[in-house]
Amino acid sequence: MAVEIGRRLPGGYDVLISSGAQRATQTAACFLAGMGRAVTAGVIVNSGFRSKVEDRWFAAARNAQGKDLNAFRKVDADLVDQEATLLGAALKSVFESLHEKGSALVVGHSPTTEAAVFGLTGVVVEPVAKGGGIRVVEEEGRYKLEALPVDR
Repeated sequence: MAVEIGRRLPGGYDVLISSGAQRATQTAACFLAGMGRAVTAGVIVNSGFRSKVEDRWFAAARNAQGKDLNAFRKVDADLVDQEATLLGAALKSVFESLHEKGSALVVGHSPTTEAAVFGLTGVVVEPVAKGGGIRVVEEEGRYKLEALPVDR
């Protein structure tokens, strides 16, 4: 599925970034293979996108009455808020590393992907579907969100 998604991805990425989780790194590599074109910086690992408290996320997921960040916050608000700050900073660092008009594709997992977006933008987004994504665009120091359709 990841190779097929890679075939449909638009070109022009400067770098693909993995959270460092094995499945995320494999997915990023499959995207690259499916794209069939060069990505200037290739695939890199940015461990800033990987939670150091995954067990707390798993516990929150088991106890939450939903899979969105608001449901997780009802179970463990400190987890969501602290992780959103860390993961949002990782996402901001990607923007800071790109040249003007540059673009990156970050591959991670739900709910930490949503936490990164929340940490950067303050917007709680719905859980990302398998094969789906969220586009974050910076315009004059502000971040806006664009949904990416899931096309299987």
